[in-house]
Amino acid sequence: MRKPAEITVDRALLIYLLHLAEPHGFMSDVKFQQLMFLCELQMLGKGLRGLHFEFMRFAYGAFSKDVDNDLLFLRRKERLENFSVTDQAMPVVELVDQVVKDSEVNEQIMEILQEVIATYGPQDNGQIMESVEAIEISSADELEQKIAIRDISFHTVMLVPSRIECTGELTLTSAQVGRFNTAFGA
Repeated sequence: MRKPAEITVDRALLIYLLHLAEPHGFMSDVKFQQLMFLCELQMLGKGLRGLHFEFMRFAYGAFSKDVDNDLLFLRRKERLENFSVTDQAMPVVELVDQVVKDSEVNEQIMEILQEVIATYGPQDNGQIMESVEAIEISSADELEQKIAIRDISFHTVMLVPSRIECTGELTLTSAQVGRFNTAFGA
């Protein structure tokens, strides 16, 4: 279960990812979920924790109920309109830009977000689903054995960040958490 500060980080990066993806045009639930999954997978693959979402295998690829709930929260607070960042959310984007400068880990996490968006943002739903389903992951108890996501049965939990050891994490001070929460309208 995510801690309050982790939820704040997740929501801030969610808004920032949508901000980065806007130039690529149309966004859907499927594409957005896949982008979030790819970002988190890339971060964890490099030993970094920026996002804290658990993902399951669904018919359209990776899916996180926490991502879905955070989207709903941010829409209710009028920080997002569908998948577009509203003017009310721009203070969140500015705060993320400030926090990124705080540490090398934060910069690395931001680079991963930017790389994922540059690579997968232009893809349509079908292409990004194929990209995700081709990824091979291993189970926690059999690290050397890998299986393609397309071969994992539906509703199986695929990614649990809290169980993965990392060398660096995007963290916020309590003052920063407060500023972000105010910017979210919480």
